[in-house]
Amino acid sequence: MIEILKTILFGIVQGVTEWLPISSTGHMILLDQFVKLDVSAEFYSVFQVVIQLGSILAVVVIFWNQFFPFGKKDNPNPLKPTGLLSWVKEDKFYLWIKILISCVPAAVVGILFDEYFEALFYNYFCVAIALIVFGIAFIIVENKNANKKPRINSLAEITYQTALLIGVFQLIAAVFPGTSRSGATIIGALILGVSRTIAAEYTFFLAIPVMFGASLLKIVKFGLVFTHQEIVLLSIAMLVAFVVSILVIQFLMGYIRKHNFKIFGWYRIVLGIVVLAYFFFLS
Repeated sequence: MIEILKTILFGIVQGVTEWLPISSTGHMILLDQFVKLDVSAEFYSVFQVVIQLGSILAVVVIFWNQFFPFGKKDNPNPLKPTGLLSWVKEDKFYLWIKILISCVPAAVVGILFDEYFEALFYNYFCVAIALIVFGIAFIIVENKNANKKPRINSLAEITYQTALLIGVFQLIAAVFPGTSRSGATIIGALILGVSRTIAAEYTFFLAIPVMFGASLLKIVKFGLVFTHQEIVLLSIAMLVAFVVSILVIQFLMGYIRKHNFKIFGWYRIVLGIVVLAYFFFLS
């Protein structure tokens, strides 16, 4: 029962921090410093990645109609007027091409160097520094954009070049835990002239192939062999992350229509300083 309660806590933290630009991986690493799951190190490495699938399912449920590319209903612009391609929605088809382009940098580096970066940077010091640095970046970018009108106000206006550049920003998060995948891509999108709402939506969609791919890679490396306890813990964590993510996504989309991201920047800075101070005095 204690392990289940711990798992629920991990699911809550994952669901809250995955979509707010404050780093879910960073918070999970920090939480592990205080709340230890009674599992092997190998399984925990899988757990902290695969738990994100619950968060991804929340995106799929909320935004299904905005990114699902197939079906004749409500399809005024089919890819082709006849045949199988008439079932493909042109705007959503090209949106997915852009999303896949954005995934390329992180996918290549993740496949080649995932374990190396995990061993090198997955610690409290790197997390704290990344929290502070990108917290400052959020404040600077929002201050510079305060009186600017965004150039890109719809998903269709995102070009292939912009998609690739957003993918480069996502790569930073793939290397440095604490950066925040959503935080890095949102900052990159804002710098490139994307509106806050579209930057957030594109970040949500971009997470789908990234997290499915990362989870699949972890599961395959683990060996596809889980104990009954491990399956239960993963299932509970993903379910909790799913429910919490739905609430958080709805909150964030409402929040950014009237506010900027600076409050998240300040939160990151304060948390990073607290983490550094805590471990400095602890040591």
